[in-house]
Amino acid sequence: MTNNKPTRASQSKSDSTKVASQASTIKPKAAVKPWTPPSYLDTPNAPNGYRHRWVRVEILGYVDTKNIQGRIRSGYELVRADEYPEEDFPVVADGKYAGVIGHGGLVLTRVPNEIAQQRAKYYADLAKENVEAVDNDLMKEQDRRMPINIDKQSRTTFGGKKS
Repeated sequence: MTNNKPTRASQSKSDSTKVASQASTIKPKAAVKPWTPPSYLDTPNAPNGYRHRWVRVEILGYVDTKNIQGRIRSGYELVRADEYPEEDFPVVADGKYAGVIGHGGLVLTRVPNEIAQQRAKYYADLAKENVEAVDNDLMKEQDRRMPINIDKQSRTTFGGKKS
């Protein structure tokens, strides 16, 4: 007995039942952005003439009043979430800093560029003075039998003479 009923294999060879591949209809993305881990400390763009900085308000559950009050006295301002209604940033829900953008014991502050530059210069000068003080103290211990060279320049050579 011959079976004239078409089998599945014979149906798939027919043009009427072929399914077009959807891979050809999908448009490739223009540029694939590489994956990066999420940042918990994203900040909104600072207004012109200002910088945003994260400042610690608590550490290990203890309030760090000295740190935040010192920053506020030196010209930093707290950044409130209602200043950026179109963006979604984590907000301190309760307590003294309620409504301020914050995360994990940190709050977002704003400081004028001039103050930030002056502060950076102050600490760079302080570090330079400390290095000079250590060098001068070391020079007091100088002994001609075993001289101490505090030359600040370094050289890398691969054999041969020093020039």
